Amino acid sequence: MPTVLAGGTGTPKLLWGTDPVFDPETVTVIANTGDDVELGGLLVCPDIDSVLYGRSDRLDRERWWGQANDTATTNTELAALTEALDRGDDPRYLPDTAQTAGRDLARFRRFSAAPEFLHIGDRDRAVHLLRTSLLDEGHSLTAATRQLATAFGLSVSVLPMSDDPVATIVHTPAGEMHFQEFWVARGGEPTVSDVEFRGAKAAEPTQAVLDALAEPVVIGPANPITSLGPMLALAGVPAALSETTVVAVSPFIEDQVFSGPAAKLMRAEGYEASTAGVAAALPFVDAFVLDTADGTNLDRPTIRTDTKIETKADATRVARATKAALEVV
Repeated sequence: MPTVLAGGTGTPKLLWGTDPVFDPETVTVIANTGDDVELGGLLVCPDIDSVLYGRSDRLDRERWWGQANDTATTNTELAALTEALDRGDDPRYLPDTAQTAGRDLARFRRFSAAPEFLHIGDRDRAVHLLRTSLLDEGHSLTAATRQLATAFGLSVSVLPMSDDPVATIVHTPAGEMHFQEFWVARGGEPTVSDVEFRGAKAAEPTQAVLDALAEPVVIGPANPITSLGPMLALAGVPAALSETTVVAVSPFIEDQVFSGPAAKLMRAEGYEASTAGVAAALPFVDAFVLDTADGTNLDRPTIRTDTKIETKADATRVARATKAALEVV
């Protein structure tokens, strides 16, 4: 124990310091796959990869995504060729008919690599190529992730939330767009009217995920809407979380978010953009870890510490607070 829910950059930061607190051989990480995209035929799984890279000490801890000291020769050459063709910088979705054809996992989120609007490093690309090849050989995403974790020498278990396609789609006045287009290509600027987890009604958590959710659960400082929302949209996950012990680290200090588009997305979904709003969005959480500067009064047990994570020591401090929170529930 415990099981850690991973999405965005907050949980990889927390996982940086968990080893002195939790035995890594007993930790399972369930990663959000709503942010995944197929780009130029390769399946990119940002939240899975952040865990793989972070736990193998390859993560770029300046950006908190991608591999540190990675080159980007292919990405640069693609950009030059795309510019020569005058295709512009906007992401290009494949035709509607292609969105539901071929590999099921890529449904609703297939993009052309011209332009390659995500910055894919060369070593990072090798991971996407291997993952996609394993899928094409007939492996599930769970099995492919297990093999990648073995290749990276991980001691924790890493699970995708589902082997079925779920795509986070942001609705804006300019139209529907995948979360990666909204956040990476558009800088999170479009007004948001709604967030949809397309495919979730037909998707299921794997048995391995449900088994992991029977253990105590820790949620890092994650965006409740797009980092956790795709998992919560899966049948059986909310019920499982309601039946186990759950501790969450707030991604806010009162109404100030640490990073990312959580505030805008929470308001779009009808929640206050604050620690109190996070508590309302996550009613199954039994105890919270809040920053010492956060004066929010919640109706659940609260442990306070400095929740800002910039160093490994910071991460360990917050991990110790999550353990203390688990013990008071």
